[in-house]
Amino acid sequence: MNIKHIDHIGIAVKSIEEGGKSFTDILGLNLQKVETIAEQKVKTGFFPITDSELELLESTEPDSPIAKFIETRGEGMHHIAFRVENIDDALKELKEKGVRLIDQEPRKGAGGARIAFIHPKETHGVLVELCEK
Repeated sequence: MNIKHIDHIGIAVKSIEEGGKSFTDILGLNLQKVETIAEQKVKTGFFPITDSELELLESTEPDSPIAKFIETRGEGMHHIAFRVENIDDALKELKEKGVRLIDQEPRKGAGGARIAFIHPKETHGVLVELCEK
């Protein structure tokens, strides 16, 4: 698998507007884009930092994975995403290694990316996203 770099770090928040203030007011980062991904029941907001980004994740539905995450764990780090050269090849390699995946096939992510998640039990409790742009 060819991992190019850390694409982004996802942070679950109740409100992008409110949660984003910490990153703009304290750290001086600029919110560049906000996008709703209806099929994932989430709204995302991105703060670019060189080749990587912080991604804030706000639930758009009370039954979404982000809403459930915040309900059980509170706001905070949700996942780390690695940019890969070819997500299809990466998933094939992981399947051959017997790695438990949340997504067997890539799905649509923010900004038109193709994404897939590795089950956090495989990575010591860290939800890992693979991302191809």
